[in-house]
Amino acid sequence: MNIISSSSPTAAAKTSGTIKKNWLRTGIHILGLSALLQLGFIWATDGLTANPIQFLEQFLGRAAVNMLVLTLAVTPVVTLTGWKALIKHRRALGLYAFFYFVLHFLTFSVLDYGLNWREILRLTTEKPFIFVGLLAGLILLALAVTSYKFWMKRLGKNWMRLHRTVYLAGGLVILHYAWALKGSLTNLSGDILRPLGMGLLVAVLLILRIPCVRRWASSLRQRAK
Repeated sequence: MNIISSSSPTAAAKTSGTIKKNWLRTGIHILGLSALLQLGFIWATDGLTANPIQFLEQFLGRAAVNMLVLTLAVTPVVTLTGWKALIKHRRALGLYAFFYFVLHFLTFSVLDYGLNWREILRLTTEKPFIFVGLLAGLILLALAVTSYKFWMKRLGKNWMRLHRTVYLAGGLVILHYAWALKGSLTNLSGDILRPLGMGLLVAVLLILRIPCVRRWASSLRQRAK
């Protein structure tokens, strides 16, 4: 009886921890799929507007931007809150960002231009925002492919250097977003309110990754306890 009673709290704690992990994992996937669920609802209620391809392209692009910013926010959130369990799900969020980029690119290349690669190449060279978006997508492709443990071991220290380019991808995505809305970040013209807000958020997240700032934020959290 003593053995059973003494081990019960440990078993209960393990069960509670497993439930919390499962809820967090489930929540991350619900968050990752929420854009598709929203899109399904919009489609079912005939809300795709008079130009459904353009709507779909822009919607999936925004979903990719949102998931990328959430991915970038993981480490700063862990630094500020100490919620270390969240770090294990950063890869899933990053893969969702890449997933929405792929859907965005397929909508552009297949639905919008019917795989007319000559026309797509012409647009890429003539319109900077398309080139910038493609460059950001190639970075996300490299990060997605090398996100597995095999590549972590194979690349060694270079793996970390490669995955730091996610911030470059973030900056390029924001620039692509602003240009696509025909806005200018230099003279604050056009529809740039949302891209500007996203850009400032990415900048703050990057600042929170600076070692001295990160240590300062961690010390504040420790004092708050």
